[in-house]
Amino acid sequence: MERYIQPFVDVCVSVFKDFVGVDLGAERPHFAEKEAVYDWDISAVIGLTGEARGAVVISMKKELAVKITGLLTGSEHKDLDDEVVDAIGEIVNIIAGNAKKGLEESFRLVISLPTIVQGKEHAIKWPNNQARIICIPFKAFENSTFILSVAIESVKGA
Repeated sequence: MERYIQPFVDVCVSVFKDFVGVDLGAERPHFAEKEAVYDWDISAVIGLTGEARGAVVISMKKELAVKITGLLTGSEHKDLDDEVVDAIGEIVNIIAGNAKKGLEESFRLVISLPTIVQGKEHAIKWPNNQARIICIPFKAFENSTFILSVAIESVKGA
């Protein structure tokens, strides 16, 4: 499983460094429950299909999403407006697209367009019952955290 997750960790760290100018600290990954509800305000979801299937999800509080978008755009935001939603969707798109390259030795994958879920304490309904969901917490700035969740399951027997 580590060979599937490490590309996501590496890409997430480099995307935040290169695009946002923020150094991340990856914390200990853990398995999540499929029906868990977390205290996030926004999640961006990318589906994976091809020789593997699953999803990549980035979830965070409103304050972090607003701060990240401000750093990306140079403009101030106070709420989850359209620009914030687009920015978080683009971040997960870049992460999934670049991680896909790191997984090409194992799988040929196709990624979907990002879908955004908003609202306090929302839950993500995962696409299948087989894949385990790995949550990778990241620390950004001094006291902000977000989670990159990955569920990937081979459909070719790899």
